[in-house]
Amino acid sequence: MDEQYGRPGPPWRRWVERTGRSPAWRSALIVAVVAQVGSGWAERAQTGRVSLDWFGRLLLLLGPALLVVRHRHPVAVVYGVAAVNLVYIGAGYPYGPVFVSLAVACFAAVVAGRRRAAWGAVGLLWAGHLLIGHWLYRWLPPAGDGPAPWAQELGITAWVLAMLALAEVVRARREQWARERAERAAAERRRVGEERLRIARELHDVLAHSISVINVQAGVGLALLDTDPEQARTALTTIKAASKEALGEVRQVLDTLRAPGDAPRTPAPGLGRLPELVEQAAAAGLTVDVAVEGPPHALAPGMDLAAFRIVQEALTNVVRHSGSRTARVRVGWRPGVLELRVDDEGPPTGDPAGGSGNGLIGMRERASALGGGIEAGPRPDGGFGVVARLPLKAVSIQEDP
Repeated sequence: MDEQYGRPGPPWRRWVERTGRSPAWRSALIVAVVAQVGSGWAERAQTGRVSLDWFGRLLLLLGPALLVVRHRHPVAVVYGVAAVNLVYIGAGYPYGPVFVSLAVACFAAVVAGRRRAAWGAVGLLWAGHLLIGHWLYRWLPPAGDGPAPWAQELGITAWVLAMLALAEVVRARREQWARERAERAAAERRRVGEERLRIARELHDVLAHSISVINVQAGVGLALLDTDPEQARTALTTIKAASKEALGEVRQVLDTLRAPGDAPRTPAPGLGRLPELVEQAAAAGLTVDVAVEGPPHALAPGMDLAAFRIVQEALTNVVRHSGSRTARVRVGWRPGVLELRVDDEGPPTGDPAGGSGNGLIGMRERASALGGGIEAGPRPDGGFGVVARLPLKAVSIQEDP
C-alpha cells in the first residue's frame, strides 16, 4: 500500500526486490522457533538426556542468531553454528532440531560458493560427534551414559550427506539460472543493438538520398531565382516533392518503434520503385540508364528493400561525389544470384569517389546480412563502380509464373 501512494515499501520488501531472496532474519526466526519447540518435544521423548535449562535454551537461540548474517559472512557463520552444535551435544542435551540451523548455514555457504567451508564445518561436527559418542562420553553429561550406537552414526552421516547434496543441487541450479539470465540479457542487448543499427541505416539511406536531391535543387533555385524564375520554381517544386517523400519514408521507419505486433502502415520500398529513383536522380541533374538482364523474380520483402536501398545509396554517392551527370544501373537476374551494378563516368569531386563513410558501410552491412557482398572502387576506364551480389537462395523466394 505504501507504493500505491508513492512511498517506499518496508525495508524487507526492498531487500527482496534487490537480492531476490527473503531477509535472513525471517528464516532465522523460523529456525529459532522450530528449535525451541522441537527440542522441548525431544526432551520429553529422550528421558536419558540432560533436561533443557537456561544454557540449553541459550544455545538453541545462538545458532539461529548467527544465521542472520549468513549471507554476508557464510564461512564464519557455518563454523560458528557447527561449534554451537558441538557444545550442545557435549552438554548432553536431547537430540532434535538443533541441527536445522547447521543445515541452513551449510546451505547458505554452498550457494555462496564456499563449498569447502561447508564441508569442513560438517566434517568438524561429524568428527566431534564421533569423539563425544565413543570416547568423551565417559567424562561428559549425562552421568552413566554409554557409547552411541553405530546405527545412529550411520543415520547422522546419511543426513549430513543428503543435506550437502541438496545444497549442491540448489547451487548448480542457481548458477544455471544466472547463466540463463545473463544469456537472455546479452541476447536482448544484441537484438536492441541490431535494431538500432537497422533503423540508423534506414534513416541514413532515406535522408542521404533526399537531402542530396534537395541540396542540388536548392543550389539551382538560388542560382536562377533572378534570371529564370520559372526554372527556380521547378527546382522548388522538386524540393517539395523530395522532402515530402523523405518525411513519408522517415515516418515509415519510425513506425517500427511502435508496440510489437503492429503492422507497417505502408509497404517497404523495393526494386519495383526503381523508376521513382530515376525520376529523383533526374531532378538532381543525373541521367540514369536502367537495364534489366534475365527474368525477374519475386523477392522476399527484406531482400527487396535491401536491393532498393543499395541502388539508392549508390546513386546518392554519384550525385554527391562524382562529376559525372550520367549513371548506369544494371539489375542482373543470374542463376541463384541477384547482381546489382551502378557505374558512373567520374571524375570524383571533393570527397573520395563513391564515398567512404556510412553509406558504403551500410551497403556492405545490408548485403552481408543476406549472405552476399559488395565490391566498390574506381573503374579501370575511369569513374566509380558498385557491384552487389545477393544470393537468391539465402531468402525465401518464388519465381513469377
